[in-house]
Formats: sequence, C-alpha cells, structure tokens
Amino acid sequence: MTNYLDFERPLAEIEGKAAELRALARANEEMDVESEAKALDKKAADLLVSLYGDLTPWRKCQIARHADRPHCKDYIEALFTQYTPLAGDRNFADDHAVMGGLARLDGRPVMVIGHEKGNDTKSRIERNFGMARPEGYRKAIRLMDMADRFGLPVVTLVDTPGAYPGKGAEERGQSEAIARSTQKCLQLKVPLVSVIIGEGGSGGAVAFATANRVAMLQHSVYSVISPEGCASILWKDAEKMREAAEALRLTAQNLKELGVCDMIINEPVGGAHRNKKAAITGVGAAINTMLKQMDAMSPDELRQTRRQKYLDLGAKGLAA
Repeated sequence: MTNYLDFERPLAEIEGKAAELRALARANEEMDVESEAKALDKKAADLLVSLYGDLTPWRKCQIARHADRPHCKDYIEALFTQYTPLAGDRNFADDHAVMGGLARLDGRPVMVIGHEKGNDTKSRIERNFGMARPEGYRKAIRLMDMADRFGLPVVTLVDTPGAYPGKGAEERGQSEAIARSTQKCLQLKVPLVSVIIGEGGSGGAVAFATANRVAMLQHSVYSVISPEGCASILWKDAEKMREAAEALRLTAQNLKELGVCDMIINEPVGGAHRNKKAAITGVGAAINTMLKQMDAMSPDELRQTRRQKYLDLGAKGLAA
C-alpha cells in the first residue's frame, strides 16, 4: 500500500480509482474496465511527473522523511556482500541507531557505516528513529580507526534528523562525541565518501559526512537544523517551517551550488520510495565513481584535500 504525502492527494485519488475499477473487474469477469483503468494510469503518471518536476524545499523535506524510503539497512543488504556487522563503542553500549561493519562493494573491501531509522514501529523505537547517542558516534570512530589501520575506504550513509538530545546523551558527552567523530573523519588517510540518503540533520550528520566526496540523493536534504526547529527559534512558530525550509537552502541542488555536495544522484520519478531498486542501484554506482576518483591519491593527499575542501567552504562568499 502506497503511503501518500499531503501534496500527493490528487494522485492518490486517481490511483485509487484505477485500483477500484480493477477490483470490480476481478469481482465481475464480464466487466471490461481495462481501457478506463489505463487512461487513469496515464493521467496519474503525468500528474506524478508534474508534481515532482517543481518541488518546493519543504516538499523535498517531506520526501526525504518518507517512511517507505530505502534506509541504510536496505542499501547495505542490496549493495554490499560479506557484510560483517561490528557492534559497540568498547566503552558504554551498542547504539542501534548506528550500524556498520566490514563488507565488500563490487569485490572491494570497505568499511560501511550509517544511520538506520527502522521501517516499522518496533524497529524505529529500537533504532531511536536514526538519532544517535554518544556511543553511536564512538562506535563510528572505532570503525573508522580500524579502516584506517587496515587501509580500507570508508563509506558512510547519512539519514538522521540529528543527534539524540536526551538527558542521558548529554550526560555521556554528546557534543564531544560528535566533535571527535568529525575530527576522525578529517584525520583519515583512506578515502572517505558519504551519501545523504534521506535527512542530513545538523552535527549528527556532519560527524559522518566530513568526507572527500559527498553525494546527495536528488530529494534528500542536509541542513544545520530542521525547518521546524529553525521556525521555532526565528519566528516562535513551528508552523512557519515552509519559510524556514526556503531560507535554509537545504536541498541537494542548493548545496551543489554552495560546494557542500559534490554529486547529485537522480531518483526515480516520484522519489526513491516508489522504485527502491533503481534508487539503490544509483547510489551504488555513485559510490563506485567517487571511490575510483581517489584511486591514485596518496594517504597524505587524501587527508590534505579533504581538510582543504572544508576550509574553502564559504570562501567565495567572504571574498565577495
């Protein structure tokens, strides 16, 4: 069953009518409604192209958060072989919001790390909706250290509303863990590529995405704060999230212009949730492309160019 977003209601009505006609035909074999149903299918397909051809930043936020969008676990299962999950930060606990381990991508050994939101009520609670605690970032640091020691490229898949802001997380040093994870990204002497597959929320995303190459899915978002949080601070009204989304310049297209994102990965018409296989294939191809771009780079060059990439961000604006 398709989960429709608010702006997709006209599409839901058309696709619903086509489904009703076909259900009637199955109940009464004498009815011939296929031509009418196909006409509705064509109308729905045209409307889908129209809706997704001119998306506002707020609508892109809704798509990036869609419950049926493929998550980290889906990408790992489809793209990587010989995946061996590694758990725990060797200090406090294992954070299920962060998953990672050793794997092979088209035969190449890599370390893959990502945020996992879960796909039903039980798994979402277990995964804390993709909001990592300090032990999640410390687990990521441990895995990046291991990758650096054995010369393995690191692939990160980012999909989080932000780091978990709970009392326990703050008591265990949330901000320090995020800072250490970001620092570790900058210190690595192996290739580090990151893909924003859904939401890239604040420092919780930066801690995984301070990479040599950053790719974003076409309808993903990446920002310092959620539109609702921004609206609550600036206008004292969370309902102004649409205006906040415009101001934040959080879309893949905005961030490509700003130099934060290096590559935009096209999604199927209607978003990654309408054709998960195609979306996952596109991400796999992008990761391979980005890794190949760094094949000839030395460890010191990898670290220096990564560091310089982030030092240069915003330089054009300051110069102007």
